[in-house]
Amino acid sequence: MRQRAIRNLANLATEKATATRVLDAAAGGKNNFFVDRDAVRRYDSAAAVSATAARAVLLFLARLVRFLAGEWIDQLVIIGSGVPGGLPKGRQLHDIARSHPRTPRTRVLYVESDPLILANAHATIEPITDLVRVVEGEPAEVDDMLTDRVLNTFIDWDRPVGVLLVSGHSVGDDERFRYILKRLGQAASPGSFLGVLQATLDGIPKELLPAVHDLIAMTLPGYATRGREQFAGILAGFDLVDPGLVWVPQWRPDDGEVAGRPEEAGNYGALAMVS
Repeated sequence: MRQRAIRNLANLATEKATATRVLDAAAGGKNNFFVDRDAVRRYDSAAAVSATAARAVLLFLARLVRFLAGEWIDQLVIIGSGVPGGLPKGRQLHDIARSHPRTPRTRVLYVESDPLILANAHATIEPITDLVRVVEGEPAEVDDMLTDRVLNTFIDWDRPVGVLLVSGHSVGDDERFRYILKRLGQAASPGSFLGVLQATLDGIPKELLPAVHDLIAMTLPGYATRGREQFAGILAGFDLVDPGLVWVPQWRPDDGEVAGRPEEAGNYGALAMVS
């Protein structure tokens, strides 16, 4: 395991920001570098919403996990979350899943592509629990990902599973995105759920859009944002759980949770049932 962590760290590109590490930096986590924190600073200078968006995304993922636990889903595949380091100790997504009385033995498999995230998770999470595994993969290579040995032995695909695709921003082509969701839905048995997160610039004031577009091109080339109509087209045909496709703070907020201006979250989210 130590050799695997060292190998992952050897592949690090510390001079370039990555979306998962930027999210982690904005949320106050430790799985990031100066270049990621600098990207957060630049975004805040342009639109001042990074911390708000990061918190909204993490809260949305936590609510999805609790909802799935309430539906007796005790297997989760979480793709591209960055294994959020901004969550307090004991409040990681796998902790939240197992804290529900219906799912105390939930198995969680994280799929990540960033070497720092992989190395950190292999070193700090896997050694202390037999209920969490972390594998290398990314949505764009969904067919390869679904043949992963750990993915197919640790997760029982003949039973319902919750699949959360956090990194929709990593797939720029809409047809490819539809194919990825279709393949994930095909792999899951009836009674499963498919959660999706998508970054958007819909909430950015028009006068700030040119600066934000330039920042994305400079700091996160290939980072795909989509408008609501475009994202809804990708989800066409899926049976969405109420309230459907919404800003992430609007997806079943907890009692007392103040949504504020939901568009500041910078992300849409939805959860679909697999039949």
